[in-house]
Amino acid sequence: MDLTPQQLSQFNGSEPSKPIYLAINGRVYDVTAGKSFYGPGGDYALFAGKDASRALAKMSKNEEDVCPNLDGLSEKEMGVLNDWVKKFEAKYPVVGRVVS
Repeated sequence: MDLTPQQLSQFNGSEPSKPIYLAINGRVYDVTAGKSFYGPGGDYALFAGKDASRALAKMSKNEEDVCPNLDGLSEKEMGVLNDWVKKFEAKYPVVGRVVS
């Protein structure tokens, strides 16, 4: 399934009848099983419905880092991002990709 960023934003946990999606490197994961983390009021709710690649790489919860832009990240940050990808792949199903 291909989703634009605008379509992805509709899966942010605000509607209980919809799944919660989060993207990393353009791959969309169904994180509904982690609703306590990614749903409303969860510690990582700001990532829901978005591509959170930069924020995960930087271990940041700053709104401006919740984006797919990887420009200027260090080798260490890219390694952190790759670790997140492995964790997500092991825990959550991939349901699509983000397209522009």
